[in-house]
Amino acid sequence: MNFKKESFFDGTSGWEELGGGVSRQFVGYNSQITMVIVKFEKEAIGAVHQHFHSQITYVAEGIFEVTVDGETKILRNGDGFFAQPNIFHGVKCLEAGQLIDSFAPVREDFVKSK
Repeated sequence: MNFKKESFFDGTSGWEELGGGVSRQFVGYNSQITMVIVKFEKEAIGAVHQHFHSQITYVAEGIFEVTVDGETKILRNGDGFFAQPNIFHGVKCLEAGQLIDSFAPVREDFVKSK
């Protein structure tokens, strides 16, 4: 796989519409890590799912109901969560906002859809 070598994110990568009021923009990736911004409209759902990647998510703006491994909390600007590999997790957007997701290793499924 051919990986980007950009060092700075300037917001020009464009938004990928995922449906249901959710869109994604790549910040950057290489063979070991992926970072994306995920924009949610109010009431949009990030369905409960699992994957073999470690995931760290930062709430950049908005309010989200977040479920990780069966535990649900309300997270706001400045909060975040960690989902270990293969742990079920998902979000519901209570107030329109953006999450910054980082994954290790690279989310090849995201890169291929780009």
